[in-house]
Amino acid sequence: MEMSMDMQHQAMGYDRTATMFSPEGHLLQVEYAEKTVRLGSSSIGMVCSDGVFILADKRIKDKLIVPDSAHKIYEIDSHIILSVAGIVSDARILIEKAQVTAQQHRMIYDSPIEPELVIKEISNIKQQFTQYGGARPFGVSTMLAGMRDKNPELYTSDITGNYFSYYANAIGENDEKLREKLREKHNPANDIKKNVKIALEIYKEVYGKDFDIDKFELVYLKKDGTKLKRIIKEELKEYSK
Repeated sequence: MEMSMDMQHQAMGYDRTATMFSPEGHLLQVEYAEKTVRLGSSSIGMVCSDGVFILADKRIKDKLIVPDSAHKIYEIDSHIILSVAGIVSDARILIEKAQVTAQQHRMIYDSPIEPELVIKEISNIKQQFTQYGGARPFGVSTMLAGMRDKNPELYTSDITGNYFSYYANAIGENDEKLREKLREKHNPANDIKKNVKIALEIYKEVYGKDFDIDKFELVYLKKDGTKLKRIIKEELKEYSK
């Protein structure tokens, strides 16, 4: 019985380090990490006419867990939020680095940091862990939303350290299906409330009978400079009407 190409590569040791390319030019450890991200709970982010938001599936199934202790969307600064998909313990290192970077910028320049500088810093760290031996890649994809002056911005950084700016995007489980729906339905001219409703409808279509709005959390930032708002459970249900 002939071995598949992936099995041959594993037998030859191409997947034993993140720094070894396979004959086809792949970094197998990086590709394995990408598969881990797609097992993580998902998030949708959208740029809107009046701001930007991230809607995330917290995927809390254990009734013994205190819900408020299991946030999926993190505050980096008063104008920047970040969501993750994959190994959350890996993400915590990147989140703390992002928070420190934002605070250092405020201390040095007495001004809020631009969202792109934060996602670039996170992406640089991710890239380093695909290039040097003795460590595995970060098993996490990050979605960052923020305000630059009064301009809403949304970025996503993948396993390899690449990042792009988006009008709307999804990470985590069923990301391709979610993105397909976003291409059909997202409208940057809509306000936050209308686009949140669209995002919830997309989740309902993709998840089907497994959809449970109580497992989601929403955090948004508005152009008018009001403090970021976190919404869960009963308050979130108002956005689905």
